[in-house]
Amino acid sequence: MLKKGDKKLINGWAFYDWANSVYSLVIGTAVFPIYYESITGTDDGIVEFLGTEWYNTTVYSYALGFSFLIVALLSPILSAIADYTGNKKRFMQFFCALGSISVMMLYFFTGKENIWIGIVFTIMASIGFWSSIVFYNAYLPEVAHPEQQDRVSAKGFSLGYIGSVLLLAFNLSMVMKPELYGITDPTLPARISFLTVGIWWFGFAQITFSRLPNDPFKRKPEKDYIFKGFRELKVVLNEIKTQSQLKILLMSFFLYSIGVQTIILLASTFGIKDLGLETSNLIITILLIQLVGIVGAFVFSRLSEKIGNIKALKITILIWAVACVGAYTLHRDDPEVYLKFYALGAFLGLVLGAIQTLSRSTYSKLLPENTQDHATYFSFFDVTEKIAIVFGMSIAGIVTSYTNSLRLFILILAVFFIAGFIVLSFMKKSKYVK
Repeated sequence: MLKKGDKKLINGWAFYDWANSVYSLVIGTAVFPIYYESITGTDDGIVEFLGTEWYNTTVYSYALGFSFLIVALLSPILSAIADYTGNKKRFMQFFCALGSISVMMLYFFTGKENIWIGIVFTIMASIGFWSSIVFYNAYLPEVAHPEQQDRVSAKGFSLGYIGSVLLLAFNLSMVMKPELYGITDPTLPARISFLTVGIWWFGFAQITFSRLPNDPFKRKPEKDYIFKGFRELKVVLNEIKTQSQLKILLMSFFLYSIGVQTIILLASTFGIKDLGLETSNLIITILLIQLVGIVGAFVFSRLSEKIGNIKALKITILIWAVACVGAYTLHRDDPEVYLKFYALGAFLGLVLGAIQTLSRSTYSKLLPENTQDHATYFSFFDVTEKIAIVFGMSIAGIVTSYTNSLRLFILILAVFFIAGFIVLSFMKKSKYVK
């Protein structure tokens, strides 16, 4: 078994970002939202699902919100069981398979007549992706020492950006130039993209699984592991209640995650519906965000070493708040709106990976040094984020149902970023978090 801090173990762990980030980019941000809008946007965007008529954006927002709610309910229980039994890797493998297979099933989503396929497997893929991330993040304090964790976390996000851009570039070549591949069906390039995401995710994840230990603490669970798992969950919850700095970080993380994750999920929809941007404009912006994000994750991991995690996080939060106000001021009748959208994308790219990698590593550094319940601890980190997303997507659904626009919602998000900044200001320096 590879030892903690071993370069091969760290690289193997970080490579799961390379494997799974194609889901975030292609399915969460780029190809699928654009594809979904293109085939459901006719007839004023009215679609029928579960016997009820919805705005296409509203039902999509609620579907994602529902998937995050499921993850929020399941992950603490499953993580506690995984910690008690020492089976983190088995759980991670299961959810990786669930997510990647569900993504591939989106190939059969061809139009409004089978929108249930798009909605159901969007939910299943989201559950698989986000649940696997809980166990993946929980490995961070087991593969890297505290002084390594900022850089290791940033390495994962950087690999994710690089891998996802490579696959997206291939997918876009099909979507934008289908004739080069002899494709005549207008829906086929996007649907093939969904297949490639699932294959890429599942295939490259095997490298990570071959290096991660399954039971690093050599636990020997008793038969009633479900009951013992619940008891493990209660123990960790009580421990968190006594740790003021961890609670402050989680409260701040909840507030700014409402903004970060909903912007990631709805940015393409905002560009299409509110700003009237062409698909090519959105693709350029998305690629720009990913490429700048590589630099941002690297720069802020080094900056945090110099000025501390708390100050570095506060800088990223302020930049997000400013970006929300900037997005609200954009108008579709502005002849240079696409250039301003590019600039905004580059601005956000600088802090997109940074805020995520610093959040993950800062939380990891605050965990008790003698704990073995890393998955359970990280499940609370994940639940905080998922409840924030459910909250954010619910607000988005309500706002769009009344205004059929996301502009007001984007401005509301700036308030949450400012609130997150204020709460984070109450954090004090500790042994590893400065």
